[in-house]
Amino acid sequence: MSALELYFSPGACSFVPHVGLEAAKAAFEPKLVKLHRGEQRTAEYLAMNPNGQVPVLVVDGRPLTQIVAICDYIDREFPSAALLPRGTRDRSQALSQLAWMNSTPHTTATRFFFPERYAETESARLEVKERAAQEFRGYLERIHEGVPASGYWLGDRVSFHDAYAFTLLRWGGFAGIDPRTLPRYLAYAERVLQAPPVAAAAERERIRLDTYKG
Repeated sequence: MSALELYFSPGACSFVPHVGLEAAKAAFEPKLVKLHRGEQRTAEYLAMNPNGQVPVLVVDGRPLTQIVAICDYIDREFPSAALLPRGTRDRSQALSQLAWMNSTPHTTATRFFFPERYAETESARLEVKERAAQEFRGYLERIHEGVPASGYWLGDRVSFHDAYAFTLLRWGGFAGIDPRTLPRYLAYAERVLQAPPVAAAAERERIRLDTYKG
């Protein structure tokens, strides 16, 4: 079995493979990266991931980056965990959904978390942040309409999708989105949090679901 190290930051998108490894009952070494202290910009870290981001999954000393690729690796390495569907079409559709979460609501969240990357003046940054929050809410509403009334995203076992959906709803609170205005989504996320792999990852990262301060 390969030696695995997961570089993660609490509440970041690295929560997705973190949950996957827990669900797979994989032996791995968690490596905390303190983003607020700039640890992702050290020379040592940039040698693993030149983008200076989490997550990084180090497999036998070789780093693997990008969430969709990491999730694909975990699923292939631990197929009994059934983190992705086995059929070609269903698997491709599931990967498409993960890629959408990563490329669309996720990148929109980056604009309200870091508006200074997109505008120079304070007024422009405020506009970037407000527009991003509005757009992000639209994506959460789309997820709200699609989450299951019972069980999990892919059926009766927790998956990467559940971890990502949980993460996006948490981020919504930071954007001023009250999760109670998305009751179906909130009930689903609360159910997801009760799943042992999610609970274990959340406990290690010391995060909670509701980040909204209204």
